[in-house]
Amino acid sequence: MIEKLVHLVDEVGALQSKLVLLIGAPRSGKTVLLQSLAKIMGVKPLNVGADLGGRLATIPQRQRHLQTTTILRELADQHATGDLLLLDNLELLFDKSLQLDPLDLLKRHAHVKRVVAVWPGELRDGRLTYAEMGHSEHQDYGIAGLVPFEI
Repeated sequence: MIEKLVHLVDEVGALQSKLVLLIGAPRSGKTVLLQSLAKIMGVKPLNVGADLGGRLATIPQRQRHLQTTTILRELADQHATGDLLLLDNLELLFDKSLQLDPLDLLKRHAHVKRVVAVWPGELRDGRLTYAEMGHSEHQDYGIAGLVPFEI
C-alpha cells in the first residue's frame, strides 16, 4: 500500500490541486501509513491538533478565529519539505468557534504544494463527511479538487 501512495504523491504534483486525503475507518492505519510516507519522503508530519492547538491556547478565545489561518500557514511552512506537506489530527479545524471550512483550507494549501492529510471522517457514496448528521460539527463535501486514497 505504501508503494501505491508514494507513486500517487509523485504523480499528484502535476495536478492543479495537489490534495491527497487518506480515508479509512478509525484504527485502519491512516496515521501509520502517513508516518511511513513521512519516513520515505524525509518529511515531518504536522500534528494539527497538537501544534495548532498549542499556539491557539495562548490567544484569547474570541480572537482565535482571526489568527487560525495565519498560524496554520506558518506551521505548514515550517513542516513542509520542498513542495510536500503531511497533515494529521485535523479534528481541531472542525471546531465551530474557529469559523473555518476545513476542506477549503486544505485545498488552498494544495494549490502551492502537495498535501497529504489524514481525513478524520468518512467517504460514503462519493461524499466526504465529518461527524454524524445532527452533530454541531457535521460537514459534508463533494470530492472535486482532491484525490481520495482509501485504506
